[in-house]
Amino acid sequence: MSEAVLGIIGGSGIYDLPGLTDLREERIESPWGEPSDVLRIGRMGKTKIVFLPRHGRGHAIPPSEINYRANIDVLKRAGVTDLVSLSACGSYKEELYPGLFVLVDQFVDRSSRRESSFFGRGCVAHVSFGHPVGPRLQQRLADAAEAEGIPFVRNGTLVTMEGPQFSTLAESLTYKGVGYDLIGMTAMPEAKLAREAEITYATVAMVTDYDCWHEEHGPVDVAAVVKVLHQNADKAKRLVARLAADFPAEREPCPAGSHNALDTAIITAPPYRDPALLAKLDAVAGRVLKG
Repeated sequence: MSEAVLGIIGGSGIYDLPGLTDLREERIESPWGEPSDVLRIGRMGKTKIVFLPRHGRGHAIPPSEINYRANIDVLKRAGVTDLVSLSACGSYKEELYPGLFVLVDQFVDRSSRRESSFFGRGCVAHVSFGHPVGPRLQQRLADAAEAEGIPFVRNGTLVTMEGPQFSTLAESLTYKGVGYDLIGMTAMPEAKLAREAEITYATVAMVTDYDCWHEEHGPVDVAAVVKVLHQNADKAKRLVARLAADFPAEREPCPAGSHNALDTAIITAPPYRDPALLAKLDAVAGRVLKG
């Protein structure tokens, strides 16, 4: 297997990653457009780290305007093999309280304005996505959280809404009634694109609020979210540092198949593939297109 390179996408409140050595900033061009920011590349111990703030430094990009394809593409070009998404989320369960970290294992996509695939007319592909989170990566996150004494729970379903508005009460009660655990605005299509790029993906959902269903807490607003974000930021950085300290030197095969997701995914016969699209897929799908 190749060298393991740990990518970190910082969500709301996490626009930098202190503690990186041999630090450099690199702006990588993508055929899919502009990514959210420059990449910050360095090391924590022996582990190579590539950090990207999802909303850009200063939080200038709303969820619907993030160029998710460019973000995943430049991370792939930087050699990222395993990607941890840090995301602020609302909770639909009393026991999933603000300040708790949730290592989710399932997603529901309710976004509607976003490009959700690298593939399309001229090169069609369908990746397996039944288990969107890498189990070994999730286990490493759990081990790191335990070692740091960070309160967390494993597993749960995160629904992605379009935003940027928060939920209506009717939406909140509907999602809670269905049995979803969390709601956020950025996990999709990020997780889908990571799978297409054969990057192992996991989300750390950092609970900031109870959306608007909880009668005692009332509707969520930015002020309430930011207050908890500041409390979560230090824990997130400690989690990443511990994860990096114990990370393997070589990429581990993923039980969910993320490391070879494209092996049987491309259905378009070679004579009918669009050369222009293939050129844009050089990083994402080069492993199988060159074979």
